[in-house]
Amino acid sequence: MIKRQLGKSGLEVAPLAFGGNVFGWTADEATSFKLLDAFVGAGFNLIDTANSYSRWVPGNKGGESETIIGHWLRQRPGARGKVLIATKLGADMGNGQLGLSKAYILAEVERSLKRLDTDYIDLYQSHRDDDKTPIDETLEAYGQLVRQGKVRVIGASNFTAARLAASLKSSAAHGYPRYESLQPEYNLYAREKFEGELADLCRKEQVGVIAYFGLASGFLTGKYRSEADFAKSPRGQGMKRMLNDRGRRILAALDQVAQEFHATPAQVALAWLLVHGVTAPIASATKVEQLDELVKAATLELSSEAVKVLDEASAPA
Repeated sequence: MIKRQLGKSGLEVAPLAFGGNVFGWTADEATSFKLLDAFVGAGFNLIDTANSYSRWVPGNKGGESETIIGHWLRQRPGARGKVLIATKLGADMGNGQLGLSKAYILAEVERSLKRLDTDYIDLYQSHRDDDKTPIDETLEAYGQLVRQGKVRVIGASNFTAARLAASLKSSAAHGYPRYESLQPEYNLYAREKFEGELADLCRKEQVGVIAYFGLASGFLTGKYRSEADFAKSPRGQGMKRMLNDRGRRILAALDQVAQEFHATPAQVALAWLLVHGVTAPIASATKVEQLDELVKAATLELSSEAVKVLDEASAPA
């Protein structure tokens, strides 16, 4: 499998990342171990998580996903050298624990390292922008972690083009580590936030793109085609906003292309992202059978005609 370089970092990533948001939520530890084994066994290496995963589950406090990954690493000798661990900080953890201040970054990285049972994080990402903390302060903290060997590369998530550009400018001016990746919401249904200024900036500055919600929380798998389907998963009720005329056009186009390429709608949706400048789309699965389907997207080559069909069907209004 051909791997792609993440920004200018030198990190080589396989063209699909596993979304660890399901660990400790819809996938228990035993299931999570099976998923990780299958993912790495198929030749993939980037595992994305966050300190806040899965705080939204009743009874959880955050850190559950990192803890499961740490347990998996401990029980799989040699696995650490085969994977790239990407985690994030900055989202609200409760009790005022959020943001990107230097003090918070230096404290929170220790908690993530402990949960992950590792000495270093391959990709440490600012989960959300923090306009209350000076950009230089945030980058200086990351610089300290890189010098200490606790972090290899840094990335950003949910940043605007203006704030990402300002951060890259500060890194260049002061010698701080630079954001080598951006993690935006991007898929066939959600195109407006990334395409245009943000996508252009990533291309110009050679910033890798690790898109999240690549399958629009499951909508692009084709599983949700009527209101009766919303009960199929905990995310089902969130499908209502997408099951409109545009959403149905996208599903029809996915069906058409999937039939032509003997693929599934999910594989086509992920392959479309790879055509549109995404280094490694993030996809989640709760069953090994689902994962076996998704990983095939990495080798699915869409024709220009198929891409045009999908582009036109999903064009924002």
